[in-house]
Amino acid sequence: MKTKKVAYVGMVVDVLHHGHINILNKASKYGDVIVGLLNDSATESYKRKPINTFNHRKIVVEHIKTVSKVVEQTTLDYRPNLKKYKPDYVVHGDDWLTGPQKHVRMQIQEQIKEWGGQIIDVPYTPNVSTTQIINKIKAGKNNS
Repeated sequence: MKTKKVAYVGMVVDVLHHGHINILNKASKYGDVIVGLLNDSATESYKRKPINTFNHRKIVVEHIKTVSKVVEQTTLDYRPNLKKYKPDYVVHGDDWLTGPQKHVRMQIQEQIKEWGGQIIDVPYTPNVSTTQIINKIKAGKNNS
């Protein structure tokens, strides 16, 4: 029997930055945090090939103090993991209210209705993304 609430966060975390920490801190306010870490093929299905392998990214995320558990997410479709873990909350940056992940959010909303789950849309951390960091590195610019 589940006693503590669970918050599920789907992430890639190819290059860890303060936006990731921000969303994990917000998620931890809702309960134990399970990170659904997208594997390499799931990441490539909508972004690019990750710089760091799944196993290396998993080690990093497992050592973040607000994370209770890291599980592999094999597709951009959250539903298989959601059915397995039945989280009370799915926490994500509000950037998915529009754009390429909008349909993913709609699928999640429909799925978690089955057990009374709720989506928490966290304001996206401005001016930081892994893609921006990678582009700055390629251009030889400082990341500050």
